[in-house]
Amino acid sequence: MATETTLITPLRHLHERLGASLAEYFGMLLPDRYVEPAGECRTARESAALFDASYFAAFEFTGQDRVRYLNAVTTNDIRNLPEGQGNAGLLLNPQGHILAEVTTLALAEKLLLLSPAMVRERTRTTLDKYIIMDDVTLSDVTDERILIGVEGPRAEAVLEQLCGASLSQMTAGNHVDVNVAALPCRLIRASTFGESGALLLAERRHGDALWAALLSAVRAVRGGPIGFAAINALRLESRIPWFGYDFDDSVIPHEAGLQDSHISYTKGCYTGQEIVERVRSRGHANRLRVALQFLGRSVPPRGAKLQAQGKDAGHVTSATLAPHQGRVFGMGYLRREHANPGSIVEWEGGEAEVL
Repeated sequence: MATETTLITPLRHLHERLGASLAEYFGMLLPDRYVEPAGECRTARESAALFDASYFAAFEFTGQDRVRYLNAVTTNDIRNLPEGQGNAGLLLNPQGHILAEVTTLALAEKLLLLSPAMVRERTRTTLDKYIIMDDVTLSDVTDERILIGVEGPRAEAVLEQLCGASLSQMTAGNHVDVNVAALPCRLIRASTFGESGALLLAERRHGDALWAALLSAVRAVRGGPIGFAAINALRLESRIPWFGYDFDDSVIPHEAGLQDSHISYTKGCYTGQEIVERVRSRGHANRLRVALQFLGRSVPPRGAKLQAQGKDAGHVTSATLAPHQGRVFGMGYLRREHANPGSIVEWEGGEAEVL
């Protein structure tokens, strides 16, 4: 997906000091690797991994109509979202295509919305244009915030020791105010690559100190920082799609497989609802996002054509070698009749099995 501009993580100097190489992910220069990705994958699966999540934009909504307003422009139920909880949703255009994936967090006096920074300006403009007679103030606070992730089987122990938060007592999207090394943060229960973890949202001026405190804590349990080469492998292994890679404004929610996780069918009207309801009533989409395992060690490029019985069946959106397993995982879109688990499709470098 074309991005608005290439951004640079505000923590770049810290990553380079640790010997990280940088590469572009989500339209931002982020750590690609600190050491070999195979070792970083093992760290994430066996201990606790620390990673830079600066690729999110952050928007605040205040005013008496904030709940009613945001409920009318995103796909999930904001109206019944209690304080301290959050949910994943989508921002659609009137044709039902996905403009952004959004996470909405309910606070006492405001709503906080996180979405990919790669489409920050488009998201801000889209959200702002529907505010007409509403008592709503939209504030773009991206440049004032920093997001850092901790995830892995020992992440809960790390966070409980640092700030007293218990991930086992939280469900996805729950968020609480905590202090890490005397730094105020909002801890959000979230998984980026399939393990138990959280994102910590703080003021950007505290970014260096927060990273240092978290780095020391994960190293104490034999964890460490990981880059996005490893994260990409881990999330494909766990079958987690990424906005801008596996779904974007070229698809609708049912094609992307997000109809059960990102949409409320009881909340009332929202932008793009007519298309979503039409597809639901029809019973299916003609193409579907699928998880794939490519047979062999060749990695297909993004956009590689997939065929079945010699006929075009779809295309690849993401693929990479999971270095800790020696297997190639990916995602793509297939025509519905070829999307069943166990189906075999071909690409120019070999075969792939639908997972």
